[in-house]
Amino acid sequence: MKRDNKLRIMLADDHSVVRNGLRAIINCEKDMEVVGEAEDGLEVLDKARECLPDIILMDITMPGLGGLEATRMVKNAMPEVKVLILTIHESEECLYHALNIGADGYVTKAAHESELVLAIRALSGGKCYIDPSMASLLVNAFVAAGPQRGEPDRYNILTDREREMLPLIASGNTNREIADTLQLSEHTVHNHRAHLMEKLGLHDRMQLLMYAMRRGIITPEA
Repeated sequence: MKRDNKLRIMLADDHSVVRNGLRAIINCEKDMEVVGEAEDGLEVLDKARECLPDIILMDITMPGLGGLEATRMVKNAMPEVKVLILTIHESEECLYHALNIGADGYVTKAAHESELVLAIRALSGGKCYIDPSMASLLVNAFVAAGPQRGEPDRYNILTDREREMLPLIASGNTNREIADTLQLSEHTVHNHRAHLMEKLGLHDRMQLLMYAMRRGIITPEA
């Protein structure tokens, strides 16, 4: 993900005070730099195409177009770009929606700056990151519910390669990133992903993320 040995970060938030604070935090890190900013959801995609960020810090509530819809547009057009939701919203609905449309992480604005940096580094390493204050929502709703009937048998029918891919897919890695990691073609990864989802009876990444968490394959903070 790195170019010129630095992570390229883009800020998407309609409050200049927030952007100024985020810029100061990020630019203090030797391996990170802010390369672009957007204050309107409608300009996020154009700005991203212009500055080519590795990671976008995305607010949810912005004028013109909400951050969640802007995230959907970015992930459709530039799937290699990671999106970290940074918001005041601590609702279960926002969290689920964000992850389901492809966001790679979710942090509240109440988080300490060190946690924000930790989240950025997690995404840069191909992992997902969920604010610990929000992770309990996932744990309570899915992990604590225990495995559903049939899950162990379904997991057992996965091939070794599919099991290897499961945490990578659940963490939000693109087919290209998985192909690079496992030294496979994107076509092969695409086929394995499709077979894995079909075998487990799952339909999207959010369901796969919850499945992986229930089985202990990944953790909410991983």
